[in-house]
Amino acid sequence: MSALHTRTLTQLADGLRRKSFSSVELVGELLARIEKSQPALNAFISVTAPEALEAARAADRALAAGAGGALTGVPIAHKDIFCTEGVRTTCGSRMLDSFVSPYDATVVAKLKRAGAVMLGKTNMDEFAMGSSNETSFYGPVRNPWNLQLVPGGSSGGSAAAVAARLIPGATATDTGGSIRQPAALCGITGMKPTYGRVSRFGMVAFASSLDQGGTLTASTADAALMLREMAGFDPRDSTSVDTPVPDYVSTLEQPIAGLKVGLLAEFFDKGLDPDNERCVREALRVFESLGASVTQVSLPNLPMSVPVYYVVAPAEASSNLARYDGVRFGHRCENPRDLNDMYRRSRGEGFGAEVKRRIMTGTYVLSAGYYDAYYLKAQRVRALINADFVRAFESVDVLIGPTTPTPAFPLGAKTSDPITMYLNDIYTIGANLAGLPAISVPCGFVQGLPVGLQIVGPHFSEARVLSAAHAFQRVTDWHTRVPVGYA
Repeated sequence: MSALHTRTLTQLADGLRRKSFSSVELVGELLARIEKSQPALNAFISVTAPEALEAARAADRALAAGAGGALTGVPIAHKDIFCTEGVRTTCGSRMLDSFVSPYDATVVAKLKRAGAVMLGKTNMDEFAMGSSNETSFYGPVRNPWNLQLVPGGSSGGSAAAVAARLIPGATATDTGGSIRQPAALCGITGMKPTYGRVSRFGMVAFASSLDQGGTLTASTADAALMLREMAGFDPRDSTSVDTPVPDYVSTLEQPIAGLKVGLLAEFFDKGLDPDNERCVREALRVFESLGASVTQVSLPNLPMSVPVYYVVAPAEASSNLARYDGVRFGHRCENPRDLNDMYRRSRGEGFGAEVKRRIMTGTYVLSAGYYDAYYLKAQRVRALINADFVRAFESVDVLIGPTTPTPAFPLGAKTSDPITMYLNDIYTIGANLAGLPAISVPCGFVQGLPVGLQIVGPHFSEARVLSAAHAFQRVTDWHTRVPVGYA
């Protein structure tokens, strides 16, 4: 078998244009890898092999005719939260186990127009609620670096698939860190753009003011290529922002000499694993060697991001998930006695424990008598956190810190303690509350497990964030490391 799986998304796109190999050859190799790895990793919910091979044949015909887009013939996968026409979209939940979307999400349609070939839909925490990819109705995803550990969540299926080189790139979503956290735990690159940069149309909603689509890839160059094709204004999404999308690929090579880097003081707390901190500080020295200046920056309200998030996100989830009642679509219980029985049993059977917990929390904080005390107060603190970021970016170009407090942890280690699980997102939530672009890139290893470095920029500064991360990856090789058995 050839070693096409070892090439990055950018290299594959170039090789296909040069006709060094065919899309059918490439897709066939990766489908075989997916089938072989699925029992161990459980990274996919659906694999669309016949459709993928047909799309690959069409891509080869387009390339032979000198046509095609930037990603023609390149295999990718979609997190199973993006609607895909004619293909099941489950959100990792029994509630949507049989739902087949009649349309494509805008992200799916854009990547399809660019020529990408979908190999399947990746596993995820149920309705994107989780930090470990253990809440999926279809079972947990396992980390390819160690099958006894979590890959992170909620985009753990996409992250594990990219880390194991089953696919060169995948879509993902980030509500409180669900792109960056699994990227860090799986040793790959995860890019969350500015809120409103990527359309949310056809992306099943968890928390509407926080959700944002993004990418999981091996390298920053791959992230820039995918994001360029995904981003842009969409009139069907009321939260989409009508602002020009730069060519992220052409701006990647910008030098970072003179870049002003802010070191997030609040991230270097007692909860940060000392070995993780060592990797991050070594990465900062790399930035300094490239001509960047590093100064410490304080965001005093940032430590409140976790409690704020776990008021705002469940409140919005409670509202968004009210539509799943067994009437129009989704799971319906058998032989309901009456309408109320159908509602109770359909939702009770269709939703898992974590989703129920967040719906109940959200309903409580929105209820009469508690709205002002919880939800409104949380939104006020959210505004303070955003103001802290605005002030910080008056003196620095980007903010840098760890992505997660620790490396990947064992399966089942935190499922019995939701608060401990929630704290795993402590360094990523702030960017979502403020709607800022952020990326996680590998910056080292602790006892054989990858560590992530997080770079956060001002609104719509994806080009700056990507070029800073790319400069780091040009002089380091952490992002090229592949788990044993998957090289």
